[in-house]
Amino acid sequence: MDQPTLTGRLLVATPMLSEPEFRRAVVFVIDDDDSEGTLGVIVNRPSELLVDDVLGDWSGYATDPAVMFAGGPVGTGSGLALGMPGTDDAPLGWRPLANLEEDATVPRLGLIDLDTPPEIIGGALGRFRVFAGYTGWSKGQLDAEIEEGAWYVLPALAEDVFSPTPGSLWSRVLRRQGGDLALVSTLPDDPTLN
Repeated sequence: MDQPTLTGRLLVATPMLSEPEFRRAVVFVIDDDDSEGTLGVIVNRPSELLVDDVLGDWSGYATDPAVMFAGGPVGTGSGLALGMPGTDDAPLGWRPLANLEEDATVPRLGLIDLDTPPEIIGGALGRFRVFAGYTGWSKGQLDAEIEEGAWYVLPALAEDVFSPTPGSLWSRVLRRQGGDLALVSTLPDDPTLN
């Protein structure tokens, strides 16, 4: 039996995940392929670097905060952009996520080709965010981490990917789940201070 794809879902770090790069991380899964593995971006790690400083022509289209986000430890020298069209039309340079389930909660979220001139696509975007680097897992690696209890797999909302306050996203995503996860959301950042 095929497992459902994780594309379009969130991976939220459990408190047991203490690795600095992923501690309290919220990862949006961009692609989950049975044969190739999983790729995502950390959506709650804004940097101090303005989009204007790296991709000046795109800066006017960036969703606030208009900074580069640290998408993960892989490929940090390259940019990856996510966006949502502002209308029902699919603009040139925008590509919907592959392997997305029919019941996905983010059907209009897709990848932006940063080689497309921003004046062609920028005005057609309702939301736009740029990430330096990404997260990646080889085939079976993420499944093992989920089984070990390192990640909660949760539904994503567009507001998670384009949050104006990404610093509190980990707690907010867990809180809205209710039950035990809402309780986990109240854990202090440093448990020794409890």
